[in-house]
Amino acid sequence: MTTPHAFDVLRERGFVSQVTDEAAVRAALGAGPVTFYVGFDPTASSLHAGSLLPLMAMAQLARLGHRPIFILGGGTAMVGDPSGKTELRQMLTPEQIRENGLGLRRQFERFCPLDQGQGRVLDNAEWLLALNYIEFLRDIGRHFSVNRMLAHESYKIRLERGLSFLEFNYQLLQAYDFLHLSRRYGCSLQMGGDDQWGNIVAGMDLIRRLEAKEAHGLTFPLLTTATGEKMGKTARGAVWLDAARTSPHDFFQYFRNTDDRDVERFLKFFTFLPLDGIARLSALKGAELNSAKVVLAYCATEIVHGEAQAKLALSETHALHPGDRSIDAALSFLGMAGAIPEVAQGPQSSSMTSTTYTSRRIREGVLVVDAFLEAKLVKSKGEARRKIAEGGLRVGERVVKSHEEKLAPEEFEGGKLVIWFGKKKPHLITIEDDE
Repeated sequence: MTTPHAFDVLRERGFVSQVTDEAAVRAALGAGPVTFYVGFDPTASSLHAGSLLPLMAMAQLARLGHRPIFILGGGTAMVGDPSGKTELRQMLTPEQIRENGLGLRRQFERFCPLDQGQGRVLDNAEWLLALNYIEFLRDIGRHFSVNRMLAHESYKIRLERGLSFLEFNYQLLQAYDFLHLSRRYGCSLQMGGDDQWGNIVAGMDLIRRLEAKEAHGLTFPLLTTATGEKMGKTARGAVWLDAARTSPHDFFQYFRNTDDRDVERFLKFFTFLPLDGIARLSALKGAELNSAKVVLAYCATEIVHGEAQAKLALSETHALHPGDRSIDAALSFLGMAGAIPEVAQGPQSSSMTSTTYTSRRIREGVLVVDAFLEAKLVKSKGEARRKIAEGGLRVGERVVKSHEEKLAPEEFEGGKLVIWFGKKKPHLITIEDDE
């Protein structure tokens, strides 16, 4: 079987927005292993779903034999990238930056092998913090035109609100990163979001001036959903890759609730499924398209959280929607037909929020409003009553009609019952036997 050309893979899956010299980049990726890098400033202890685009692009190239470098911006995070921002970023302490970096390192390992010399994680604090500022200005700063820098969109936007001199240095530091990686590791390709175009080109130009070497740049589209929202943003906040901040269950549900118009794009971005399989899934219409969303959710969760957590989230979803045929269709597509009963008996640590009642308490009677209050789905009994009046609370498949209703023992199947606040906030109640 012929190995696909790496550039074609990126192009066909939608990763390519701008490229400095398409013919040269295509030739380089076709000639042998290329060392490439993407930078991630550790401004939080976890990346979020919006970061999946560059991570998956790196993983696609790594699977085709190219060598990724993940740059932890321990040095650049102390300055703050003005790109895409309308005001100065919050300044973090060196300790916060180092701690955040540890969290990001663990997440990088999910996407590319880093223990066999095929990929690296480097912290640019190693070379940036040791720079002599005057020497840096003389050796590096003299190659930058202030007029040209101010013409870049990232700086033009900030000038209207106020651009600090601290941030103005960011492009020089990122360009120096590219130069350092070129000299020490033979890195010849930098990738990043569209908002990084000016910084990437500045690094290429610096390498050309000082090393007389060829370097390349490629940017990804700035990803928004069909509704115009930023990828990975919800009403409850960001969708994090850290399971402690966004549970695998909620991560799975985020992708399962993908807008119909985004399904094909997201399957290409966030799975390793072959394009012909994606075409079959994307051709589904109406309710049948829901099976493609389940496949998307499963594959994305497996990549970020591992197979066990993906299967658990799938099992939980099946329990929440026992009559949903899209789950069975997704299992068939994934070659896992009939796996749900087995999965449901597997991992016992659910990532869905849950509470446990004794069987005696259920027999004595638990008011539905108390169950929702103890599950922290409502803040007060008054809120529960208002939601009941709106028809927004469910116990299993039944809509709660009165605040006097109780949880019925016969509603628990296998000692489990799911209660719902609205359509997208489930909570699992389990029964344990009395001692």
